[in-house]
This record gives sequence, C-alpha cells and structure tokens, in this order.
Amino acid sequence: MARPEKIRLGDLLIQQGLLTDEQLKMSLDEQKRSGRKLGRIFVDSGYVTEEGISKALARQLQAPFIDLRTYPLNNELIQRLPEAQARRFRAVVLEDRGGALLVGLSDPTDLVAYDELARVLHTDIELAVVTESQVLATIDRTYRKTEEIAGLAKELTSELGDVPVEFGELLGLSTGQEDAPVVKLLQTVFEEALRLRASDIHVEPQEKNLRIRFRIDGVLHVQTEADQKIAGAVSLRLKLMSGLDISEKRLPQDGRFVIHLRNAKVDVRISTMPTQFGESIVMRLLNQNTGLLRLDSMNIPKRILDRLREAVHRPSGMVLVTGPTGSGKTTTLYAALNELNGTDKKVITVEDPVEYRLPGLNQVQVHEKIDLTFSRVLRTALRQDPDIVLVGEMRDQETAEIGMRAAMTGHMVLSTLHTNDALSTPIRLLDMGVPHYMVALSLQMVLAQRLVRVVCESCAAPYTPTPNEREWLRLELHDRVDAQKYIKGVGCTHCNGTGYQGRTGVYEMLEMTNEVVQATNQDDPNAFVQAARKQMGGNTLRRDAVRLVIAGRTSVEDAMRISSQYEE
Repeated sequence: MARPEKIRLGDLLIQQGLLTDEQLKMSLDEQKRSGRKLGRIFVDSGYVTEEGISKALARQLQAPFIDLRTYPLNNELIQRLPEAQARRFRAVVLEDRGGALLVGLSDPTDLVAYDELARVLHTDIELAVVTESQVLATIDRTYRKTEEIAGLAKELTSELGDVPVEFGELLGLSTGQEDAPVVKLLQTVFEEALRLRASDIHVEPQEKNLRIRFRIDGVLHVQTEADQKIAGAVSLRLKLMSGLDISEKRLPQDGRFVIHLRNAKVDVRISTMPTQFGESIVMRLLNQNTGLLRLDSMNIPKRILDRLREAVHRPSGMVLVTGPTGSGKTTTLYAALNELNGTDKKVITVEDPVEYRLPGLNQVQVHEKIDLTFSRVLRTALRQDPDIVLVGEMRDQETAEIGMRAAMTGHMVLSTLHTNDALSTPIRLLDMGVPHYMVALSLQMVLAQRLVRVVCESCAAPYTPTPNEREWLRLELHDRVDAQKYIKGVGCTHCNGTGYQGRTGVYEMLEMTNEVVQATNQDDPNAFVQAARKQMGGNTLRRDAVRLVIAGRTSVEDAMRISSQYEE
C-alpha cells in the first residue's frame, strides 16, 4: 500500500458498525479528561476489542491484518529495526519482499512513524496492521539481552583485572552506584529474567566460567556464560542487596530484597550455598504486580473445583494441597483465600516467606534465627481468634499436630505438604507421628497438583506418539489411543524455540469420606490404600494429564514427565 492517510478512528468504527455515536461521545469526553489515546479508551470501556479496531483499519486501508501469535516470525529480520524505534512506533518487521519490507504497525495511520521507519530501514516499506499488545509481546520476546549481558560481564572482568581491587568502589557503594559494572550487569539480568517470565535465576560458578541460567516454565535455560573471575563480585553485590553476611562464604545463607523493574515490584528470595568453585546462588522472583489467580481460572476440573470450594467454605477442618516444590501449591491456596477473604472473617497466614500480599489478611513471616518458628507462630495465631489459618507448610510433627488440633476446634486450616500424590498424604502425616484419630477427624480433603507446559499455539503441529508413549497413553485410553489426535510444539520465535508457552495445572483429589476415615483409624496401610483408591475412582494425576493431552493443551512427553505411575 502507499503512504497512509490520516483517518478519524471514531468515525471509521461508527461507519463499520462497531461503535455508536453515544459511545464515541463518551469516549471523547473521557479523552479530554484523561488525555489517553482514543483507541485505548474504546478497548478499556469494552466498546470494541483491540483486534476489532485493527481489522477495521486494515479493511479501510486495504492492508493485511496479521495475527502475530501464528505468524512465522524471523528474529534476524525483526532486529533490523532497532528496539527503541520498534517500541516507539509499535512496529515489527515481518517480511523481506525484495524491493521493500513488510512492516506491522499497531497504528498504520501514523504518518510520522511511516516516514521514520522508511528512513531507519533504508528501504521502501509496505504496511500491515497488527494489535498493540501482540507487537509489544513480540518485541519483548525478540530483543533478547543475551549479548548485552555478555558484554557487561566482559566489562566487569576487565574492571577486575588480575590485581586486587577496592570492592567498595566496584560494587557501587560510593558515588555513581548506577554506573558500577556489577550493578549494570545485575540490573540487565533481572530485566531479562522478568521479560522472559523466569521464575528463578541460577548463578553457578564452574571451574572455568560463571554460568547464569533462567528457569522458564519449569525448565532451566542457559542465559550466558562469563569469566569465572567475576563470580565473587556478583556474589558480594547480591549479598549486600539482601543484607547477608558478606564475610561468610563457608555456610549457606538465605535472604530477600525487593527491586523495581519495568513498572513492576519484584520480591526476590535468595539462597546461597558454598560449592567447590564458589558460592552457588539461586533467586526466586515473585512479581508483586501480578494479580492473584481465581479458582475458576486455574483449569481445575469442575467436579474437583466444586468439592474444593465446598470444603474450604466449611467452618472447620483441614484442606491440604500437595506436590513438589514449584508446583503452584501456594498459588492455589491463595486463590481459595481470595474467595474466603471478607470483613466477616479473620484470616491469619504463617509463611516462609510471604509470597503474596492480599489486603485484609494478617500475614506473618517465619524467622527461624530468632526462634519465630511455624509452631510458635501458629500457637500464638490460634489465640488471636482466627476463622481461617493458612500454614505455609506442614514441616514437622509439632506443626502438623497444632494445625490438626486447630482444625478440630472450630478453625478452617489450609496448608501444604510435600508428597507425590493425594493418596500418600494421610500416610505421610501418620509417618510424621500424628495420631490416627487426629488425621481422621481433622483432614477434610487432599488436593494434589502438578504443572505441565502448554504447547505453543504458534508452532503446534500434529504428532505421532512413540511406542513408549503409546503404552503410557493406553493405561488411560485403552483401545482409543489411535482415535485421538496429538500435537507438539516444534519451536518458534514466540516460545524461544522450546515448543511451549506458559503452564497449566494437573490435579487429583482425595476426599475423607466415612469409609476412608474408618480405614485411616485402622493400623492397616493396605486397607487405607484400597479405600482411598475406591474413593478416587481412578481420577488420578495421570488421568488429568491425559485429559490435557487429548484437548491439545500439552504434549504426551510433558504429561509423562509430571504424572505419577499408578498400579491398576
């Protein structure tokens, strides 16, 4: 298409029947008050979708509308446009057409953007229409800071040299803190981790290099490898940020600090551990700007969701959520608390650390060094007349027994436990030394969960399971294995070549029915296992994982990775 002409967006949407005169008038009044863009007001007010606006512009300008979620993007081509201009004009280079470049713009009527892009790219351009949210997401994924991080690491290596230095100056403790090499390096690492949705940053000194890895969707990815020489400076700076003892390198330490990045407040939990070649550091990133999930948005099967809601709304009892570290247990409990929280209930949480902030709750951070333990805080919490108590984890017999007694005396207690599945949870409590009668009378429900990776929509392709995968599927599908369709992500720019984007939950539930309670009171593990399996009716983690495979949400490989194997 030729150089675009200015279009009055409101008139265009009215002309195409997407907006009414009254809606336009109210939006114009709002624009005068707030100064926001008119298109954003239309979307935020619910008058028209972002995609609806883009398609209307595409029709008017006779330009193609491109859905960037499924478009085969080329990273090298995109990066021909500097990131600053890409963000300023909400633009992305899509295709090289020989004599011209096809460029996606969220506002194709912006004449300044058209002229500036043609100047920066040194070629003629043809316009396509894309949505603003999709182009920003594409920019975030594409303009990786791997090279910048490597460059900053080299700069820090150069600063250190081979002779002793004054670490106070190097670490930015004097003037010009923001210009210290280690500060710039860590700032960039944190920004990149947040951009890539990393849950953890691993800083690992090796014999000849320092490796930095990000955990994204539960899987570790190498971000950069730098000279091992900078490991001490990085470790020292992180210790200072988190208030740890910088002179102690022989013992593990734990701490936390808060950073502000890209308009987000991020709570960082840090753990240091001495290794052969230096201190290994792992940081868990908790974005406080991320809203709490709701129970009905967590992919919990309806039959489980209904029973879970009924259980947590009871006046007393205990509900346990189990699974390994990083399986989303705390997220599920807080989603439940989000529904229970109200002015008519007193809610106290005892956690290590406090991972979510929820208005109206009384949240307590456990501090082992000053003997502020789970059991001590829990005893005190019960004297505060609570209705609902959340215990971060049932770590020992004492904490478990206090929680169980609270559940038996009129309190609703929510907590987590590290077990492989729902069925083994009551047995684990008994192994911890909790009396049979206490488990039987207080425990209402056990929810076991895992997280599976979601197949990337942009590169999902038909997949034929391997013989091993077919046998695993046959445990649930029997002779219906070949009647199903399977997919797997082949890897693209949208998912950084992994084939997956995001995670979702897999669940199983054990309810403490009369039969299960009676079996719990007996000193016969086999009788309990039989009663529990009968109650669950085969609705295991494996079955729920297969459900997601059939629905095209995850791959057979990832479902097998997280689900437990059960004897039939």
